[in-house]
Amino acid sequence: MKRRRFLAATAIFSLLASTPAVAVNKVAARKPAVRTAPKTTARPGQKLAYKNNARKSPAKPLAAGSEAQPVRTALTLPEEPPEQWRTYEITSQISVQKVRGRVRVWLPLAQYKDSVWQRSLGHRWDGNFETAGIYRDPTAEMEVFVAEWKEGVANPQLRMVSQVATQDRHFDITRRNVAAERTAVLRSCLQPLNGVSEEALRHLAERAVGRVKDPVAQGKAIYDWVVDNTVRDPLGSGCGSGNVAAMIEGGRFSGRSADIALLFVGLCRSIGMPARPVFGLRVDSSRLFSSLGRNGELAQAQHCRAEFYAPGYGWIPVDPSDVRTAIAEEHLGPADAKLAVLRKLLFGFWEMNWIGFNAAQDVSLRDAFGDTPLPRGAGASLPFLVYPQAESADGRFSSLDGDRLGYRVATRRING
Repeated sequence: MKRRRFLAATAIFSLLASTPAVAVNKVAARKPAVRTAPKTTARPGQKLAYKNNARKSPAKPLAAGSEAQPVRTALTLPEEPPEQWRTYEITSQISVQKVRGRVRVWLPLAQYKDSVWQRSLGHRWDGNFETAGIYRDPTAEMEVFVAEWKEGVANPQLRMVSQVATQDRHFDITRRNVAAERTAVLRSCLQPLNGVSEEALRHLAERAVGRVKDPVAQGKAIYDWVVDNTVRDPLGSGCGSGNVAAMIEGGRFSGRSADIALLFVGLCRSIGMPARPVFGLRVDSSRLFSSLGRNGELAQAQHCRAEFYAPGYGWIPVDPSDVRTAIAEEHLGPADAKLAVLRKLLFGFWEMNWIGFNAAQDVSLRDAFGDTPLPRGAGASLPFLVYPQAESADGRFSSLDGDRLGYRVATRRING
């Protein structure tokens, strides 16, 4: 790809930059109004591991307007972030109904590892749970809040308040001295997708890249192929199931954001290029198209993006599914100039009206509890973890089952 095309894209990015904002405020500690569970932090290299944080006295129900002790969860960047940073406060409320026995809930949190586009500023929580804690998987850069209620609690409930700062993410072709990623991470991002024919993916990827050898240009060729050959499924729920095998076998590349992002990831991996999905939540309106943002109730605002790795450049962000969303929702035709600009923009750019949660795939919730017995059906792994999950004596269910797991999310911008 020619240098001037990337420089032109960089010029577009600068036009989309947000107005200057004041520096991100630190989360100030407050005296908790209710008892809260302390943060549990895993040692480096430790998988999700359960730690008993049982209370000595019974937990009190969630009180209106009450707040709990904030907990610093992220590695620290410089105290004065760039002016483009925006700070969001995300409030998640969970309630469980119509279940039997003990209840557990898993709530994915924002990525704890600071980057130049996202910083986790901390969490505070309260509720009528018996035990709770935060569990970390460093390989997937994933943190999960896990709470447990004893049998007989009439209305299990939890409130989590998180603060996260973001700024738009740009890929700069002129910077080629990025520190190399850890070998273990790159190796995990080359693993074949579960249940998908590697031969079929490789055939498609080789057809997309042709004789191109440069890793950045290969990623762009695969991105273009995915944009040209996929369709957004208007009837799908959430961000999809991530079932790339069904897309390959059926020959119809239709799906939601997780399906399209994982197709891109699988194609990259099939030709030896590390790639990974990044699951998260839209938290604000978009400056590009209204269909690429969300306001108000965010319980169904999950969205999946992707990134691939090029030596010297590091991780390069892409979002082919948002191109397909804009085509479908904004009625953009092939000759529309807005579409041409958007598809160039979303190779190497993430508008950070979205909070990244994790890049985990084939998530086993059993790992979070060691040998603790689980009810029937709860031991199977999940393709990814972006929705809250719960389990009881009746089995496992997610927030997509609104009759049993009530889930509400609201956000407000603090500054920026």
